[in-house]
Amino acid sequence: TGVPRCGASLHELNKALRFELNANANCMWQIQRNANQTIRLIFSYFKFAPSSSCETESIKIYDGPSTNSPLLGQVCNNTDAVPVLQSSSASLTFLIRTNSVAFTRNFFVFYYFFSPETKIENCGGQLTGPNGTFISPNYPVRYPEFTYCIWHIQTAKNSKINLQFQDFFLELDQNCQFDFTAVYDGLTTNTGLMGKVCGRAQPTFESSSNAMTVVLSTDYANSYRGFSAQYTSVPLPGPAAPNTLLICSSDSMKIVLSKSYLASLGYNETHLQLNDPSCRPVVTDSVTFSFPLASCGTTKKDEGQSITYTNIVSLSKTTGIITRQKSIQIIAKCKMENNSTLEVIYITKNNIIQNTTAVGRYNVSMSFYDSDSFSKPVLQSPYNVDLNQTLFAQVSLHSTDPNLLVFVDTCIASPQPDFGSLTYDLIRSGCNKDDTVVTYPPLEHYGRFKFNAFRFLRSFPLVYLQCDILICDSNNTNSRCTEGCISRQKRAISSYMWKTNTVVGPIRLKRDLRSADHSESLTKADAEETSNLQQYSLYTLSFVVLISNIIIVVAVILKYHIKRQAGYGYQKIQNS
Repeated sequence: TGVPRCGASLHELNKALRFELNANANCMWQIQRNANQTIRLIFSYFKFAPSSSCETESIKIYDGPSTNSPLLGQVCNNTDAVPVLQSSSASLTFLIRTNSVAFTRNFFVFYYFFSPETKIENCGGQLTGPNGTFISPNYPVRYPEFTYCIWHIQTAKNSKINLQFQDFFLELDQNCQFDFTAVYDGLTTNTGLMGKVCGRAQPTFESSSNAMTVVLSTDYANSYRGFSAQYTSVPLPGPAAPNTLLICSSDSMKIVLSKSYLASLGYNETHLQLNDPSCRPVVTDSVTFSFPLASCGTTKKDEGQSITYTNIVSLSKTTGIITRQKSIQIIAKCKMENNSTLEVIYITKNNIIQNTTAVGRYNVSMSFYDSDSFSKPVLQSPYNVDLNQTLFAQVSLHSTDPNLLVFVDTCIASPQPDFGSLTYDLIRSGCNKDDTVVTYPPLEHYGRFKFNAFRFLRSFPLVYLQCDILICDSNNTNSRCTEGCISRQKRAISSYMWKTNTVVGPIRLKRDLRSADHSESLTKADAEETSNLQQYSLYTLSFVVLISNIIIVVAVILKYHIKRQAGYGYQKIQNS
């Protein structure tokens, strides 16, 4: 109450601000007080204009009395956290700017001055055991006001964390603006928010890795008993037993598939065929295709420095019955380069890449991430994106050797999962070929880059990425992994330990979602319509036969009646 709608100078010990802003706002709030304390500022609720970006609409927080002070942080439409910022002194400034979109923005902010040396018992800590419990301060008595606690939970590698609040009672609010508990997937509170809860509940959470963070934040009024929580670690499943194998030589290709794997997909050896269906497998305990590189429909792609041979095993049941079983392809590639052979095999279901195995000395994988922090991988497939949306990709080397360095040498995009003739260069020989590509410096076992969803997506419903990855000795300061973009002439003398290949995808434009769903519904409708037409045809035929019989019977009766009338004739009545 009494706070100007757009900006103010604030001097109270604590204050809650709820305000609305419209388009083209540029409002600044300054918090300052003559005290030997610091400020904690909490944006517990914010609603920006839809689809706004950090460049056009944001909250910027400065550690001092003006916007010339050091930038402390930024809050945007895509902020995946409950932002909590702390000043280094008794002054702090935040500036809100909005774009020209006609939309009512809503914000709830509160701040308070506090002394960092003041400690609260049972308020946060490090939890590293395989399981454990923790409680809010004073539980089961009312928690203190202006409490901010952080618990970091970290269990053994290759595990995930299940968190359950056995008792939970915080101040109730529809948007959890006053007192709340926030749970994050990972060891940071900057991103990865899994949920924000308040009121009466018994929420449960599950992390994607062996790290989780729990935050408790309270304001100055309406305290309750808080919570009691328990966590347990759950081992993540180990790598699946290999069910596909590809062996490449200088003149032949051998693809081995396990019968149990085919059975798990609902197929057997009679349902398989290569590009050339006349090439049949040998069936023993497994199913094996073995053939010369220049046969069985194998395609050859010469890329100057390398030659890639590709064949596809298609799985289908050749019956006349309409089926909605997934379309499955196993794509096998033999890549010959520098007197070495790289073997890559991956599986697609309905054009979606399921898993990739690159046979060689090192195992790598590639994933999309939701931000440049590379902390939260995108798990959905296809990855539905907006045109010109920034996409973040990371290549990971799975190795215990600490003296290795990963370098993204070449990345191409294609609408075909086997990366046939139609491709688009993103990176070539370490050089960015698309003007939106930004590559990050090599970081031990990770190669990272970002790019915008490109025009390629306008013309094709699905697009896949394939990258050539170099692995170098990090002790060699002159290796190829440290050279960046190089020319073709220099490429021959570059040194690296191994070259491998990885794929990811597909990417799909969000505008294609409706058409894809519509297409699927049409397919179902066509099948139903076919069944309905068959039933209708049967009913129609029966009706026609019935009507024909009735007409015949009526015709016979009429004919008989007419004959009888003809037999009697007419008599002339005589006049008297």
